[in-house]
Amino acid sequence: MAVQRFQRQLNGVVSLDICFACQGIWFDEFESAQLAPAGVLELFRLLHEHHTDLRQPWRDVLHCPRCRERLMHRLDSTRNGRFAYSRCPQHHGRFSAFASFMIEKGFVRQLNGAEVAELARQVQTIRCSGCGAPVDIRRDHVCTHCRSPIVILDPDAVQDALDNFGEKASRQEHINPHAMADALLANERARSLLVREKRPSLLESDISDLVIGGIETVWKLLRR
Repeated sequence: MAVQRFQRQLNGVVSLDICFACQGIWFDEFESAQLAPAGVLELFRLLHEHHTDLRQPWRDVLHCPRCRERLMHRLDSTRNGRFAYSRCPQHHGRFSAFASFMIEKGFVRQLNGAEVAELARQVQTIRCSGCGAPVDIRRDHVCTHCRSPIVILDPDAVQDALDNFGEKASRQEHINPHAMADALLANERARSLLVREKRPSLLESDISDLVIGGIETVWKLLRR
């Protein structure tokens, strides 16, 4: 895992351990809550830099990097949906998939049953945004490996998250969140129109990561 430093809420930095191959983040206790809004945008940037890295599924058993005890699988809920993570029983921290972190922060939402069914008519298998394992969405609505729900980065979720970050995020990163959200929505509408004209699929391959595609869109907007 690579150590990356991000801006802390009040002052200083938060050092996070990130594995780009499995898209996992290790948070020491309370570090997720300490991360400043600007740090979330930095995670977008880093993920884009490594989006072509070879993706590897998680091991069946994960251990705490501090005490080596076996991590316990946990589920939590926010208004954006449920997300899975693995927690150290000694409270040293937790290991979260990038997608789970984005659900927690409001950038990613869980697909409902109708949306999953529509997606299943177009593709059969997607890649879990949590652990990287393949998921046959004709049969399963959660990952059978890590139990993570099927999630997608969509423009409405991004707009809501940026609005909630408010002026503080704008001052830290010199980005107007409303302008960015409007640009993302316009980009998504144009992409959707193109997809409908092309058919037959929302995705360009038979196995795709729904979050990675959205991250690519956001990163292009951040570079402008």
